[in-house]
Amino acid sequence: MTITPITLQQFSYFLAAVEHGSLSAAAEANYIAQPSLSEQIRRLEQQLGVTLFIRTNRKLIITDAARMLIPHAQRTLAAAEEAAAAVNPIRHLTGGTIAFGTFSSAHHLIHADLATNFHTLHPGVHLRLIGGNSVQIADAVREGQFEAGLVALPVDDRGLEVGPVEWAAEAVYITRDPARTRKPLPVHEVANAKLILPETRWGDMDPTRRQLVALAQNAGVTLDPIVEVESASVALELTRRGVGDTIISLALAQALGSTKTLHWTSLAPRLYETFAFIARRYANLSHRRRPS
Repeated sequence: MTITPITLQQFSYFLAAVEHGSLSAAAEANYIAQPSLSEQIRRLEQQLGVTLFIRTNRKLIITDAARMLIPHAQRTLAAAEEAAAAVNPIRHLTGGTIAFGTFSSAHHLIHADLATNFHTLHPGVHLRLIGGNSVQIADAVREGQFEAGLVALPVDDRGLEVGPVEWAAEAVYITRDPARTRKPLPVHEVANAKLILPETRWGDMDPTRRQLVALAQNAGVTLDPIVEVESASVALELTRRGVGDTIISLALAQALGSTKTLHWTSLAPRLYETFAFIARRYANLSHRRRPS
């Protein structure tokens, strides 16, 4: 036989009936119809296998079983309220810890501003700001490791809510040779260059690489980098040493100071990295703010 579990609502209605002395007054106090409250108390009596009230025309008479139940029902409801209060700091962003993931180069561009703005708004909350490839961040958000993330698009959005694009940054061709930057560089010429590309661990799964591959395919060429490295800063250093040329965000190259010693030009057609906030679908996102 399947036993239906007792609910907090049933205990709440039971105590209201005890307090008010009638089912109609208890129902009025809980803003529900009397038949609905009476049905919940009847179910509680069935589940317990006892009679809690003797119903008369004038008032409810509390049985011995009800008297024994009252302190237990009170403690149960109090414990439920205490449990709900325990997560208030998380719900209201006054305490707890939030893990937020960002695309790999964000620590060069926005981490300081993002952390400062968040701390100003929610000084009691501990923030874990973690960088990684956008593919990795999307997986971590999907699996619940991070509450939310800021990623470069496109990413696999299964199980995710992808917010509107927050901003876009142009990815440009960067070289030590100024002669190569006199005009926007067609993709078929990029394919003939000695390319140094970052995000080697993720390869063509990386959002920017995916766009590059698509541009090359549309032009009927294939990109075959001579060197692949993990970080954009290493790609820029190798470019400075004359090993080859690279393609990264202009904003990142400027943040790293590389545009002072290297030369750059746009691709033809231009390539833009777009960034958006992501969160698990149907999850409550505690904080959603554009970095300034």
